[in-house]
Amino acid sequence: MSIKNKIIGSFSILIIVLVLSNIYVAYNISKIKSNVTSLVYKDFKGIDSLLEGDRDSYQSSVALSQMINYGLTFLLEADRDSYQSNMYVSMVVNTEDKEKIQKLVKSANSNLNQVKERFDKFKKLLYPEMQDKKEKFNEFYKLYSKIESDTAKLLTLLEEKKYTESKKYYFEDYLKDYNAIRGIMDSFTEDTYNVIEKNQISTDEAISSSLNTFIIVSILSILVAIFFSFYLSRVIKNRINDFNTGLLGFFSYLNNETTTVKLLSTDEKDEIAKLSEIVNENIENTKSLLEKDTAVINDVKRVVEEVKNGNLNQKVNLSTHNKGLEELKTILNEMLSVMSKAISNDLNKIKTALEEFQKLNFTHRIENATGETVEGLNGLANIINDMLVNNKTNGITLQNSASTLLENVDILSKSSNEAAASLEETAAAIEEITSNIKHNTENVVKMANNANELKSSANEGENLATQTTKAMDAINEQTQSIAEAITVIDQIAFQTNILSLNAAVEAATAGEAGKGFAVVAAEVRNLASRSAEAAKEIKELVETATSKANDGKIISDKMIVGYSSLNKNISLTLDLISDVETASKEQQTGISQINDTINMLDRQTQQNASVASETKTIADETSSIANDIVQDANEKNFIGKDDLDKNQRKTKTSSSNKSSQTTKKTEPIKSQKVDTKPKTIKDTSSDDEWESF
Repeated sequence: MSIKNKIIGSFSILIIVLVLSNIYVAYNISKIKSNVTSLVYKDFKGIDSLLEGDRDSYQSSVALSQMINYGLTFLLEADRDSYQSNMYVSMVVNTEDKEKIQKLVKSANSNLNQVKERFDKFKKLLYPEMQDKKEKFNEFYKLYSKIESDTAKLLTLLEEKKYTESKKYYFEDYLKDYNAIRGIMDSFTEDTYNVIEKNQISTDEAISSSLNTFIIVSILSILVAIFFSFYLSRVIKNRINDFNTGLLGFFSYLNNETTTVKLLSTDEKDEIAKLSEIVNENIENTKSLLEKDTAVINDVKRVVEEVKNGNLNQKVNLSTHNKGLEELKTILNEMLSVMSKAISNDLNKIKTALEEFQKLNFTHRIENATGETVEGLNGLANIINDMLVNNKTNGITLQNSASTLLENVDILSKSSNEAAASLEETAAAIEEITSNIKHNTENVVKMANNANELKSSANEGENLATQTTKAMDAINEQTQSIAEAITVIDQIAFQTNILSLNAAVEAATAGEAGKGFAVVAAEVRNLASRSAEAAKEIKELVETATSKANDGKIISDKMIVGYSSLNKNISLTLDLISDVETASKEQQTGISQINDTINMLDRQTQQNASVASETKTIADETSSIANDIVQDANEKNFIGKDDLDKNQRKTKTSSSNKSSQTTKKTEPIKSQKVDTKPKTIKDTSSDDEWESF
């Protein structure tokens, strides 16, 4: 069986179990629904009709009682809470009104008819479950007929206005039958509750049974699902492990970890078995290809070994279906052919020639050259030989020229150093003068800055003095307002004092009754006096403040005048400082130009001395290089070396004679350079720099 069919079969069984359990649970739920429907639409509705019939009979009795007790006021209470909204709460009949009596008669008949209608509904709903109460139903209808006749008789007595007889008949006959029919209805209520209780028990049993069944089926479903999960996982795991083991063995064979490979198992007829068949076919094909590839690689190894020994005249002869190896074989054969033509058939000859060249023997040549490299190597040996001849010739020439250059560079270096020392002393003096002028200029700038700050401070002081004057004017205005307010307060105190006097007079006139008022008037007079004194003191303080403010204003005006004259003097001082600053800057600029010119001459002289020193170093290095070139050439064997040695001996004899002559010529040149060069530097530099300044 395939893995697909195993999975489908396992989960089909699980689905069937779940469907059966759901059907059983649905059946129990439908049964519960029918029981609940019976409770709602039959049991409760039947008891509701019975209660309504009981209520209507009660209301009919109430209506008859009211007609019997016509002219009396009473209150009827319901015997059940559910009938309170439909009862007659209280009725008062104070007149013999026929219309009122007709309404009560109509109400009694209507309620009595409703009793029978609602009991018929109750019987229709619950009679199938109360067939053992058939006698009780018949008894109800008998009592109802009797109450109907009693009601008709009472109505007749009331229409004939026989109130005493009707009242007697009501309490002796009617109420007896009424209580009997009410008792039957109460017993039907208890029977209905018994039916409801039976349905409730049946419903509880159905719910409990459904719940237990659902739990059992759920547990069984979970166990079945777990069983099939473990079973399927184990089967699939074993098949995948077998497949994995086979693939790993094949990969080990591909990686040359093993020399043999086993085919995968195809006993099971599932998807993995089909994959195993495909893999087995590829294993056999790959094994055949690898064997051919191994043969080609071994042939390549053979060719490589021959090439290592220096024999390039080789080819790979075996073939394979592997395009990469076949392409490699073709490229390798082409490479060997090209290398044989470009280099040589025998690399050992090249190796021997290179070993001779490493020993600095450039007289060796390869005989019977067959490759381009061998021919080029022979040509390179000839070029190197010519180069060595030229190197030794140039080295000898450089030796002679370097000795002459060293003598002349010594003279140039001494003259440049003397000129540089003189210019350094001049430059130091100019730099000191420049520093002093620069310091003076900075002091003048500081003076200008201080003067500017002083001017700004003076302007600020003048502005503050102006603001002070304005503030004094504002204080004067405020003190004037305060004085006016104090005058008003003084007048109020005066008026208050007069009023207190009038109040005291009135209190005295009033006698004993005005004593308390007299005390208040005295206190008011005292307060008025104290207010007047305080107003007087404040007025004096305000006058003093006004006087001081005027004095401050006068002082501020004088400060404004003083700051104005101070600003004028500061402006004149700033003009003078600006003139001095301009002159100092111009002087500093001139000295700086002179200093720059001298520094430039100093740098040029130092550069000359440095160039002379570098030239001497170069001449020394050139002489050393010439000696190294000659020595290096002497260490090598090449064609023409002996002829150059003979020529060098001849040139040494002639150079010794020339050196004596050159020493005589260079002595007057040294004296001229030492005497004349400082003079020419001083004259030309000073004239040129002063002209530019």
